[in-house]
Amino acid sequence: MEPLLAHSFERVMPGRNYVSSIRDFWRVCSGINDKARERVQAFLSDVLNVEQYPLTVLSRPIESETCKIVENSYRATILAFLHEWSLFAERNGVDLIKVIQAIKVRPTHSNMIFPGPGIGGYCLPKDGGLGVWAYQTLMGFEDDIFKITPQAIDINDTRGLHVAQLVRDALRNMGKIVAASKIALLGASYREDVGDTRYSGSELVVRKLTEMGADVVVHDPYVRHWWELEKQDTYPAPGHSWARFFRNQEKLCELGICETMSDALHEADAVVLAVRHQAYMQLDPDEIVRMTGRPAAIVDCFGILDDATIRRYFELGCEVKGLGRGHIKRIKDEVRAAR
Repeated sequence: MEPLLAHSFERVMPGRNYVSSIRDFWRVCSGINDKARERVQAFLSDVLNVEQYPLTVLSRPIESETCKIVENSYRATILAFLHEWSLFAERNGVDLIKVIQAIKVRPTHSNMIFPGPGIGGYCLPKDGGLGVWAYQTLMGFEDDIFKITPQAIDINDTRGLHVAQLVRDALRNMGKIVAASKIALLGASYREDVGDTRYSGSELVVRKLTEMGADVVVHDPYVRHWWELEKQDTYPAPGHSWARFFRNQEKLCELGICETMSDALHEADAVVLAVRHQAYMQLDPDEIVRMTGRPAAIVDCFGILDDATIRRYFELGCEVKGLGRGHIKRIKDEVRAAR
């Protein structure tokens, strides 16, 4: 049988719509010769909804595979680009969430994505690097044409470190330090409403806060075991854990996922809203403070909190920080002036 190369499944999304994300989307395929292209096209036409989402057949497998690499590299680069403007927004009183929402009104820009604490998953973090590696290693080119793609990878891989800085600053404003604090992280997965922790931005947050001496606890309604932490000596392979980049990581092997949010929040000094799980989207500030037992530092990584909720946290004596949300200080000043 002749090999059927190659078809690329871009934008397969874990979660409730997993099957639909495979079947009901535009796909690209190719083959090593005419017969292979015909057979792979026939096979995919039986599996995919090609009537509504036509299949694109390219001439060569390298073109089909390059589609996937370029698409995911493009998305990763846009997220890295928005990281820069997220920092700009924080330092200049701008709410980047509102800015993005305003831009997305235009259909030409409706796919803008806020980067959160990291891009995560199994495609975006690696595909650009795979293309660079293939260019140099498999194809044998010795020049260095890639500048933007590797830089985007570096930016996305380290964005979670900024979350730890926000936690530090929020605690400092409350007269506390990270090393003496219990920090509850809500959300371990790499995206909302799934239990997939591969390359999750939350992992970097936990590791950095642990290095800084925090006592970190985790809640996630979709995750029971965080293998990247629990099995960090052997997973994903011996010597390949992100633990090697940080100090004081040994105790993370014992980190378990709290069964209830109240267990995680009990006596927490800081709460990190790390993932846009539906369970975290409408949390009541009064209930959160009741569960923590005292005012806490609240750090919003994904634009989860609206202005009214932020204001209520300040009224309750909490401190609030957020990725890309420089307008929070204005709300804080208004609450202080009203007292």
